[in-house]
Amino acid sequence: MGERARLSESARITPYRDGPLLVRGPFTLVDQDGDEITVDREVVALCRCGHSRQRPFCDGTHRLTRFSAPGGAEKR
Repeated sequence: MGERARLSESARITPYRDGPLLVRGPFTLVDQDGDEITVDREVVALCRCGHSRQRPFCDGTHRLTRFSAPGGAEKR
C-alpha cells in the first residue's frame, strides 16, 4: 500500500461487548509522557477491563474477570 493511500485512511475503533477495543488502520499509540508504544500489527486489541498483563493491550483476561461493558455508547 502506498504512503499516500495510508495517509488518507483513518483508524477504526470498535468496542466489543464485554471485551477490548479493536483498533484497525494506521494510528500512533503513545503513553502519558508522549513516548510511542510500538505497535507491530495491523489490528490491535486494547484492554478495557484493566486486568491484562500486557496493558495497554488485551490478553483475554476480561473473560476470567467477567468484565462487562456494552459494545456501543451507553444509554443513560
